[in-house]
Amino acid sequence: MKAITITESGGPEVLSWSTVPDPVAGPGEVLIDVVASAVNRADILQRQGLYNPPAGASPYLGLECSGHVAALGEGVSGWEVGQPVCALLSGGGYAEKVAVPAGQVLPVPKGVSVADAAALPEVTATVWSNIFMGGGNATSSNVFMVAGLRPGETLLVHGGSSGIGTMAIQLAKAVGARVAVTAGGKEKLARCAELGADILIDYREQDFVEELRAATDGAGADVILDIMGAKYLTRNVDALAVNGRLAIIGLQGGVKAELNLATLLAKRAAVTATTLRARPLDEKAAIVAAVREHVWPLVEAGRIQPVVHATYPMREAAEAHRVLESSTHVGKLLLTV
Repeated sequence: MKAITITESGGPEVLSWSTVPDPVAGPGEVLIDVVASAVNRADILQRQGLYNPPAGASPYLGLECSGHVAALGEGVSGWEVGQPVCALLSGGGYAEKVAVPAGQVLPVPKGVSVADAAALPEVTATVWSNIFMGGGNATSSNVFMVAGLRPGETLLVHGGSSGIGTMAIQLAKAVGARVAVTAGGKEKLARCAELGADILIDYREQDFVEELRAATDGAGADVILDIMGAKYLTRNVDALAVNGRLAIIGLQGGVKAELNLATLLAKRAAVTATTLRARPLDEKAAIVAAVREHVWPLVEAGRIQPVVHATYPMREAAEAHRVLESSTHVGKLLLTV
């Protein structure tokens, strides 16, 4: 088969559409003929040599895909050869075929094209597992889904025009929350408003802490979904409401910061940080099952939609990486075989 390989760590030019061995469906796995994959920030980090795949995962880029079932591994039931599906991956989406644990496979939602379905698995799993459920310790039957956003609460989404951001806006509105976003420029903020965002903050010109307090009568955000990490840590805690929850899912603004714990204590607030790719298989399967139960009906009802900025042939993955790094897009970038 063909897959995008990395000739050496570096810029987009190191990506190559190359011939590689075909994967096979092992026990408990589904082999997918890939129609499309989506580009994520983690792919850029892996290309740069900064984010290696988990042990045993495909060495190729791609954390989600869509396509058709090509074969079923031993012990797999509930899927049929030829069935349109999409999947959450630990790697391997930038290829013509990929093998994935059956628990990470989802049916293509009704009303969504097979190609566009590639824009759904990673963002829905990330958003749902971080801000829409709360619960106990992570076990095989009880995944710790973090922030527990409730109807009537205020969610602040940093990077509201990103793939994660556009999904977070839609899901939060679907469950009855009020949504604030930060984004760069009027055009991106306008798209966020179209998706349902209530409070629009241009991080280039406005202070999000001040703007959020002004819009919430001084209360702040009940939940913050953060992709920046260190750069925003202190200000995020300042922006939290009493009993607020800060969910950190990215480190675009660095990894080290100082925090005044007295502020955290005074607000009885919580700071959490998660990754999705490195979770154990049983936790990923539980998250995917929750997405299928809670999110897929909203997609099929038309209340949530994949937001696709542009689609590129898989062999042009380098160009898609350049666009993602330029941050000129809104929503997801797709690669099609």
